[in-house]
Amino acid sequence: MWIEQCEETDCFMHGLERRNPGEQEYHQAVREFVESVMPFVLKHRKYKDAQILERMTEPDRIVIFRVTWEDDAGNIRANRAWRVQFNNSIGPYKGGMRLHPDVTLSVLKFLGFEQTFKNSLTGLPMGGAKGGANFNPKGKSDREVMRFCQSLMIELHRHIGEDTDVPAGDIGVGAREVSYLFGQYKRLENRFAGILTGKGLTFGGSLVRTEATGYGCVYFCENMFNQVGDSLRGKTCVVSGSGNVAIYTAEKAHELGGKVVTMSDSSGFVHDRAGIDAEKLAFIKDLKEVRRGRISEYADKFDGVTFHADERPWNVPCDVAFPCATQNEINLDDANALIGNGVKAVSEGANMPTELAGAHAFLDAKILYGPSKAANAGGVAVSGLEQSQNALRLSWSREDVDEKLKTIMRDIHDKCVEHGQTDGFVNYVRGSNIAGFIKVADAMLAYGVV
Repeated sequence: MWIEQCEETDCFMHGLERRNPGEQEYHQAVREFVESVMPFVLKHRKYKDAQILERMTEPDRIVIFRVTWEDDAGNIRANRAWRVQFNNSIGPYKGGMRLHPDVTLSVLKFLGFEQTFKNSLTGLPMGGAKGGANFNPKGKSDREVMRFCQSLMIELHRHIGEDTDVPAGDIGVGAREVSYLFGQYKRLENRFAGILTGKGLTFGGSLVRTEATGYGCVYFCENMFNQVGDSLRGKTCVVSGSGNVAIYTAEKAHELGGKVVTMSDSSGFVHDRAGIDAEKLAFIKDLKEVRRGRISEYADKFDGVTFHADERPWNVPCDVAFPCATQNEINLDDANALIGNGVKAVSEGANMPTELAGAHAFLDAKILYGPSKAANAGGVAVSGLEQSQNALRLSWSREDVDEKLKTIMRDIHDKCVEHGQTDGFVNYVRGSNIAGFIKVADAMLAYGVV
């Protein structure tokens, strides 16, 4: 049976790679998923006979378009943008828009594919999508970002809607960008509808949305510890990144009794052995969200802090690792370093931050390993709650939203345990993949051949 599973997986991947040449990130995301799901599919022939995996790995549609805009110097600029509408079997397409020079179709397909199952795990009626452009907002003025976002929405508005596709923020798309996008949509369509999430509180946004991905990542980690009779309290935590996800991961980990000792950006990481407390985190929030400075300034501000240029924090001894920066930031050597230093848990705040070989190393070591499609689902969960509030024309309190987020993350954890537990060990990768797969696959079967 094991040989048959390997042969089926390799055969499936050969066909997918042939149909999608050069898309390494997409290949990686699909292989990680298929390795877990293929044995389940072979045991349940209805999925195999209906070619569900083949259909799931082909996006419903991909929209590619040009975004033309004018910079402050009067120069005409052009970028490429995409919206990958991957699967809407269980609800309208839902997924972020990313603005970064490294955005490619492969990256967006991997993100849209992951989003399909992440959204499924939340239990909310949301399909999977992702989009973005190879535009770099760093170094651009507010006016330049506004003109770019307005031009982007001129085309994007044709393809989205509250019952069709509801984009959100992602890397490079924060409150400023969402506001510009929503304002242009409202002007073009002459209607006020919940077609974007991550909006400002004055025009339909939800409390806790900013914090949701980071908070959810920590809630999931706490649930993993509770499963084995432990908790985050007293644990030394290493966090990568210093953007939205990392900041609120660090905040919630500190609130639950963890000691956060690192944060990073593209220039390197800081190591604060005394721990990043609420006061220090407030400095980082101002540094990154207001002044848009570099993390090295943290080392200049506080005593006893070291800055490690052009390095990642995975060699720092810790009990818990929260990779919250970007995809593939943990390779096999990094994973082995974490394991060798006694890491007990890894909870992924970024999308697919661990290379496949590193993920295999975590599973082989039988640590608590929360993959991104489960551990970082808090962001899209609260986006779904924002959609509900918009549809009802009301706003829930911070306490209500946070309690709903905790419940959703606990439910996701329990689904992972249900489908991933074997001989006293929970394989959260397998559990999340199978749990996410079943809901989408059963809906696809119900629709017939479409």
